[in-house]
Amino acid sequence: MTHTISSDETTYIALADAVSPLPILTPPHPTLRQKARLVQPEDIPNIQAVLPSLFAAMYKAPGIGLAAPQVGISQRFLIIDLGQKEDSSIPPIIMINPEIIQESEEMAEREEGCLSLPSQYAAVVRPESIRVKWTTITGETREYEADGLFARCIQHEIDHLNGVLFVDHLSALRRNMILRRLSKKLKQS
Repeated sequence: MTHTISSDETTYIALADAVSPLPILTPPHPTLRQKARLVQPEDIPNIQAVLPSLFAAMYKAPGIGLAAPQVGISQRFLIIDLGQKEDSSIPPIIMINPEIIQESEEMAEREEGCLSLPSQYAAVVRPESIRVKWTTITGETREYEADGLFARCIQHEIDHLNGVLFVDHLSALRRNMILRRLSKKLKQS
């Protein structure tokens, strides 16, 4: 099944210009290390209310993906908008309770950054392609086979839902070096 942009996603994106962006958390905020809880049907109205501010935060940063825990909401939802990146044919997307149901054996290394670790980058190895299943904001179940940047972004954001940062895929030495550098930078600003 292919993903097409829905009127709901378009609505939330359009509203992003009219709202204040949510602040993006940085380590050592505890929400970034918690496994987020599953979204229940009764959570949807609150998620709908926060989505414009979530898109606003992602666009202001600027970034291509943002998971709810990064703005202090410990629930399993995320947004992605690759915009003008290499996979620009992929429309903006809202994923509720996403799960990776299949990973390729082929791995790929690519530099990653994170809105919760501003100006910090490192090469991370991840599966090159995945199959992901999620629920839309209107309650439909979707599946999609993703590769390249889109697959990497999905994996990165789902890591956030599990309390994992991209630096957790690195050696302890490299991870600690990045986290110390970030801490120093945040104290200076």
